[in-house]
Amino acid sequence: MTPHTAPRNSLAGLGFTDPDGRSRGESLGERLLGSLLDRAHLMPPRLVGPLVAQEIAEMGGRDVTIYLQDFEHAVLRPLAGRGLVGEPADIATTPAGQAFRTDHRCEVPQPDGSVRLYVPMLDGSDRVGVLALTLPEVDDNDRRLAQRLAGLTADLIVTKSGYTDTFARTRMSAPMSLSAHLQWQMLPPLVMTTPDIALAGALEPAYDVGGDSFDYSLDENTLHLAVFDAMGHGVEAATMATLLIAAYRHGRLSGSDLPDIYVEMDSVMAGSFPGRFATALIGRLDTTTGRLSWINAGHPAGLVIRGGRVIQELAGPVSRPVGLSDAVPALHSAQLEPGDRILFFTDGVVEERLPDGAQFGEQRLREFIEDNALHQLPPAETVRLLSHALLRGRGGRTTDDASLLMVEWNGPPRDDELARGLAGAVPAGTVLA
Repeated sequence: MTPHTAPRNSLAGLGFTDPDGRSRGESLGERLLGSLLDRAHLMPPRLVGPLVAQEIAEMGGRDVTIYLQDFEHAVLRPLAGRGLVGEPADIATTPAGQAFRTDHRCEVPQPDGSVRLYVPMLDGSDRVGVLALTLPEVDDNDRRLAQRLAGLTADLIVTKSGYTDTFARTRMSAPMSLSAHLQWQMLPPLVMTTPDIALAGALEPAYDVGGDSFDYSLDENTLHLAVFDAMGHGVEAATMATLLIAAYRHGRLSGSDLPDIYVEMDSVMAGSFPGRFATALIGRLDTTTGRLSWINAGHPAGLVIRGGRVIQELAGPVSRPVGLSDAVPALHSAQLEPGDRILFFTDGVVEERLPDGAQFGEQRLREFIEDNALHQLPPAETVRLLSHALLRGRGGRTTDDASLLMVEWNGPPRDDELARGLAGAVPAGTVLA
């Protein structure tokens, strides 16, 4: 036998091999995930849910529910279809909501001895929803497979969402205005998490937002971020915000620095909406050093949160809102420490009037931040709770749009980000054994 044909182990010459010598035969997990993936490629969006239910039933599961978060992040709404069951589930009080809030699997024993699993569906750590199913019994192999199945289901929903209204319609708990539709179409995922960066945003009122929006992009070792508030309300404000985001993304993709992006946005707004303007905050975070740079064009100062306390404002001269022409931007920077959080927000958060006529105010905002920070919750859940708490604190009043964007920097990237078992590189609660 020549050296070219001598086997390295019993699996040599078969293409893919495993250095640990595991079988190349199809396991239960590969059968389930592989069949779902193979069939999903050409499956129309309306049948994604029934396909998942069918494959789970084939492997002994039952009572499958695919919950999607509503636009207000208050209720999980079940996807309809053959083989699927379920009623809307309150995020604050139900087992499905617990899985969604914590990003951890929730298990509920049933009277017949079976176990109801609620598994968060995460796509790039964005909270898509929750997959629920019932199994006769559960061990770590079942938990691991259920989590991977939930992840694949999330990926299918996100992918198919690009050419269907099925999932967006499921998420709606109320009619959505045209202006809100424009804004939601432009938004990136509300949540993004890596081992180094965690980010979460919120818009309110979810079904009638007009000129408020935010954007971000993580490229190499730079996090780009922006918050916008276009003058006025309704469709005109949403149209202005849409153009503003497009101008921002154009400058970002072109590699322009922050002052040049500001100038381009200012020029585009002045030429397209004479006499109108928008406030904006654009920034960049170097994820290797924690250095944050920003231009504030008319927003309240961002807040630095360290150890659960607001320790400082991102103060400095404020640039003119974009659209007023020929403004000179003021560029600022600050050094973050690992674990620091930054909260950016629009004036609708603090300028809302309470029933007694007083403004909600930044002091109340700080109190809400620190009250929620005591729970050491991740940014996604902190922002969700903060948004709901602010709405309650303002007496349910939303006479102006309000947006929040929270960023947490956990330190520079690791030496080897592709290493297996890297802390924080897999979803919380993953069964790796």
